[in-house]
Amino acid sequence: MSLHAVDFGVTASLIPTLEDLEAELGGLDSKRILVRCDFNVPIRDGQIADDLRIRSAMPTVSWLLDRGAAVVIGTHFGRPDGKHDPRYSTEILRSRVEELAPGVELLENLRFNDGEVGNSSEFVEFLVGGAGGSAFDGYVNDAFGVSHRSHASVVGPPAHLPAAAGRLLEKEIEVLEQIRVSPQRPFVAVLGGAKVSDKLGVIEALLGVVDRLLIGGGMCFTFFKAMGHNIGDSLCEDDQVEACRRILESGASILLPSDITALSPDGDIGGDNGEVRQMGRSIPDGWKGLDVGPGTAAEFEDAVHEAKTVFWNGPMGLFEDVRFAAGTRAVAQALADSRAFSVVGGGDSAAAVAEVGLTPYMDHISTGGGASLEFLELGDLPGLTALRK
Repeated sequence: MSLHAVDFGVTASLIPTLEDLEAELGGLDSKRILVRCDFNVPIRDGQIADDLRIRSAMPTVSWLLDRGAAVVIGTHFGRPDGKHDPRYSTEILRSRVEELAPGVELLENLRFNDGEVGNSSEFVEFLVGGAGGSAFDGYVNDAFGVSHRSHASVVGPPAHLPAAAGRLLEKEIEVLEQIRVSPQRPFVAVLGGAKVSDKLGVIEALLGVVDRLLIGGGMCFTFFKAMGHNIGDSLCEDDQVEACRRILESGASILLPSDITALSPDGDIGGDNGEVRQMGRSIPDGWKGLDVGPGTAAEFEDAVHEAKTVFWNGPMGLFEDVRFAAGTRAVAQALADSRAFSVVGGGDSAAAVAEVGLTPYMDHISTGGGASLEFLELGDLPGLTALRK
């Protein structure tokens, strides 16, 4: 489905597609195209641990190559803080890119230049001028994961070159706009993660769309405190307590954990010291709540199974520690077993789904956690705005 042909609302409509770019350039044969991708893949023991982000860009790259274009890929990789750091060189990605798309050029890490994050006009001019090679004829943004950032390679080239959304970006916006504007109901959103402050905007936006909002992860303890419960040494943002109280008093359908898996004061995270105990919403002093309990997992599973659309972003607990992974795994399994249209909002949720081998059972796994949340909240992203202009 072409985004150009579909009215997704004022903000996301009229995004140029690859077909629009081809028409504007009078064909792509021998045209030199800069494709902004997000190849920020996980590395373990010097090897790519998961190449999903590289493979996800291949439909765009293959389409361009099939039409005779010369494709040059630019990506960020890690956080080198604007300096050349061998640990973050894209050299480690080069062989996999060559396997999937022979002959495609891969630029060095864009974030080696501090003008990338700083969105400097000088770095934009360097990029569109060919990044040290021949000048580019066109630009494609296929990096959904950073399209919520006003970085040079995201918002700069469309001001100088004919530009379009790649297939991955197109699909991401299509799916997210569908659940944002016209989801099949009941629509259930499951939000987790550590901080309420990171998701307050999207919580308030989703409350106007979803039929039920399920809240787990470390953020639930700020809600518990707003309800008057003792939360022990669990994570809490005191400056967000009033915001949580306001949300709870709004009358919206919110399901919070009814039980918690907690660690005793002498326990250490990631080790095997301390006592792990199931308890209710009130946590004794010194104890830390680190996962939703089995009762909550069952309640969340039931809510997911009753839904026709489910959006999930954020783990239910500290799933890196196997003692506190049950809640996250239960949600992942519920989505896999559900007949609902399931969307996993990237980040740790996507990692958790991959870890338990359930990726093939999800309808859509976003390549950008922060970008998916911002789009659901605002209905637009800087990278999309740049393409429309």
